[in-house]
Amino acid sequence: MSDLETRPVPGVIGGTAAASARPVLEQLPVKEVRLGESKALRLLPTLGRRMVGAWCFLDHYGPDDIADAPGMQVAPHPHIGLQTVSWLHAGNVLHRDSLGSLQTIRPGELGLMTAGRGIAHSEESPVPHDPVLHGAQLWVALPDGHRHTAPDFSHHADLPVITAPGVRATVFLGELDGVLSPGRVFSPITGADLSLDSGARTGLPLEPDFEYAVLTMSGDVRVADAEAPVGRLVYLGSGRDVLPLEALSPARVLLLGGVPFEERLVMWWNFVARTGEEIAAAREAWMTGDSLGVVHGYSGPRIPAPELPPVPLKSRGRER
Repeated sequence: MSDLETRPVPGVIGGTAAASARPVLEQLPVKEVRLGESKALRLLPTLGRRMVGAWCFLDHYGPDDIADAPGMQVAPHPHIGLQTVSWLHAGNVLHRDSLGSLQTIRPGELGLMTAGRGIAHSEESPVPHDPVLHGAQLWVALPDGHRHTAPDFSHHADLPVITAPGVRATVFLGELDGVLSPGRVFSPITGADLSLDSGARTGLPLEPDFEYAVLTMSGDVRVADAEAPVGRLVYLGSGRDVLPLEALSPARVLLLGGVPFEERLVMWWNFVARTGEEIAAAREAWMTGDSLGVVHGYSGPRIPAPELPPVPLKSRGRER
């Protein structure tokens, strides 16, 4: 998925100085953004919290009634230096990319695209499509040793599940409680979808050296005895080995975590890099040629890159 803002704000992100070394409970600010003809809630990056582990971007969209609408229509656009994770609770999305991938992604299935040194893709609600669209789009920053890896796309319909009374946790990326997702990762990370019955209580096992956040996608949930409102990302910090969860109604929650990302990054538009010069080169490559890939089969033009800001994009290096 693309960051469709026409004037994206560059950000220097990452570094362990941005991670809390202790447990916290912090509701993060949220921003409403356009997603084609629809709206989404931008939860990462946000004011005061740019990353959670290697997770560097999170949009929550829907649930939207698209029975008589085109639904998701995101034209071809490029990425470098990251992985994209498509995760649906309702609806279906057709993924195309410059590797020739053509895959419909459905609820509970992982669509994982590794941009590496460069890829282009599009996402659209197929014709016909399901009447409701609800999901999350996430990006994972690639560490320096892997950010120029060959691009790749994988689809996993069969994901591991952890069960407890009233709780079902689907591990869609990384590891949770010793259970591994089949999706390829490049840093220690957790991505899990929790389905809780009304009245369910559980203590979710965590890694103390990970930092975590939770997003309530639906329902009424308390996290560590605090409210976790629908559509808000609650940052938990690190230093926890158990996370108490209580569902006051049937609920769905995303758990995101990972080792605090030590590298400092420059993120602008759909690119994650280390310097402003790399960002400018990627933009030029997209605007003047096909070196970042061509998406065949999409009906319509590709998305042009926004203009770069008038000031240089600079990384300040890692801070502790």
